[in-house]
Parts: sequence; C-alpha cells; structure tokens
Amino acid sequence: MRMPLRTLTRPTEPPPAAAASETRADGAPAVNGRAPAKSLAEALPAAGEEGLPTGSNAPRAASLTVEQAIGAQIRQHRKTLDITSAELAATARISPGMISKIENGQISSSLATLTALASALNVPIASLFAGYDDRRDCSFVKAGQGALIERRGTKAGHIYELLGHSLGAGVMIEPFLITLTDEAAPYSAFRHAGVELIYMLGGCVGYRHGDRIYQMEPGDTLFFDASAQHGPEELISVPATYLSIIVYPKE
Repeated sequence: MRMPLRTLTRPTEPPPAAAASETRADGAPAVNGRAPAKSLAEALPAAGEEGLPTGSNAPRAASLTVEQAIGAQIRQHRKTLDITSAELAATARISPGMISKIENGQISSSLATLTALASALNVPIASLFAGYDDRRDCSFVKAGQGALIERRGTKAGHIYELLGHSLGAGVMIEPFLITLTDEAAPYSAFRHAGVELIYMLGGCVGYRHGDRIYQMEPGDTLFFDASAQHGPEELISVPATYLSIIVYPKE
C-alpha cells in the first residue's frame, strides 16, 4: 500500500506591519526581532597602519623622517658633550636658529652643514644617520636548524630547540620547540622569571601550573606567570611537541 503524498506548504510570512521594531544595545535598529548583519567594516578588527586588521593593542612604532633622525642624533651628541646649542652653532659657524631647526627635524641640511656639525661634535658624519638606518630586531631559523639547548628537564627526555633570540629589545624572548620523547619523564619543577606561553602542536600532556593541571591537546594555549611551579606532569600521549615562548626583562 502506497502512502499518499504530502503537500508541502510554505510558512505564511507575517505582514510588514507585524514586524517587531526593536533596538540593539549599540543603538542600531533590529528587524523582526533580529539584529541586522554587521557590515564588513564592523566585523573586521581595527585596522592597522597598512589598513589590515590587527588584534594587538601594542602602540604603533614611531617612524622618523631622515631629518628628524639626524636632528635627534645631533641633539644627543651635543648633550653628551654638555654644550649648548649656541656653543655648537659658534663652533660649526651656523646660526643658533638654524641649529634649533635642524635638531627639531624642520629642515633638510646640506652635506656641507652636516660635515661642519659632525666636525664640531667630533663624530663621524655617518653617525648622524644612525637613528634612521638602524637595525631592526629579526631572527630567522630554518626548519630543523634551531640550536639544541641544555636546560633543566633535558635529562628527562625533554628536547629544547631554540627557534630565535632577541637582538636589542629591553626584554629577553626565548622561543623553544619542545619535544617530549617516548623516553621522556614528567618534570613539573620549572620556575623562572617572566611569563611563558605554551602552544600545543602534537600529543597530549597534563601541564601543571601552580596547583592546577591543564590537559593540553593540539591547538590548546596556556599563558602564565612563570614564577609559579610549572611543567608537563602527565604524559598522556607521547611523543608530544609544543611551542614555549618565554619573556623576561633584561638585567
């Protein structure tokens, strides 16, 4: 016996007059009780310097013009010698007003003027450009070529591969790729200055921080005060690998 076919009917839509009129918390009107979709500009994070979204609250790095960089170097050298701008002007045979404009980056100086200032300050002319053509902190390590580091826990089968190092920042940053081998033993007695971020790549461990243990699987992140006792206490699935980024102030 064949069952009769059912006729599907489209739900009746409420007339426009019945549409609910509400207001979202941000003041935008709602339609039929539902908030309207956000525009692309609303959905994206705040744009950075190049117009691309950025999730960081770090202040934007100052970008100096060559005139500002040269002026800052001249002022720094002058203060190191403990001389006034008038004294520098007299020695370099430049007007005090010109010295003020140069130090404030308001004018572009000729090569002859810069030569005279470098001579008066008793520094190489190249040093006046140091603030503009300075080296930026960057460290590049090819896959598998990180330096192997001996640290506490290494003897327990924990392999530390240093992935980079800071060059001139006011803090020390140590990024490690840590591998817990099949022969690894639990070790949760780490304590050191600064903060640490753990990002799990493979395997599974119970990671202790203080009086709590967090089961970490691939994709999990743990960020903590490293002065408390911490480390992998439960080796649930090995081999296990994770990124460890340690940040602490320079002494």
